[in-house]
Amino acid sequence: MILRAATPLDVPILLRFIQELAAFEREPDAAKMTEPQLHDSLFGPVKRAEALLVEIDGAPQGAALWYESFNTWTGRPGLSVEDVYVREAYRGHGIGRAIFKYLAKLTLARGYLRMDWQVLDWNAPAIKFYDSMGAEPQSAWLRYRLSGQALNALAA
Repeated sequence: MILRAATPLDVPILLRFIQELAAFEREPDAAKMTEPQLHDSLFGPVKRAEALLVEIDGAPQGAALWYESFNTWTGRPGLSVEDVYVREAYRGHGIGRAIFKYLAKLTLARGYLRMDWQVLDWNAPAIKFYDSMGAEPQSAWLRYRLSGQALNALAA
């Protein structure tokens, strides 16, 4: 197993993993990002996110995408994990733990105080995995989103 930083040549496989994750999360049509958008987000003049790939026997089988967040209470940045994906045939083989270990080390190396991510409430295997790492659900906080027509109406 090799974990490595993504390169511009990895954009097509990263996009494919994002699409596979959207299908797994029961929203296959929600993944609308294009290769140029992903390339610009990861490697453009203003980097919006970072990514890594996990290779098994020379072939990508998993990936993670993350970005820097900021906490006003501590005045310090954090690492916000956007996506972690492992292809179905490779789940349960330690890839997810290796990804989170890598991200935990990165979080500490950068002087960040915490790592945050979300999980769908029906994804019992992922919740069990996160619990096994000592992660704690933030059940007191509800996540809200403003988008589409409601976003346009508020902005008007």
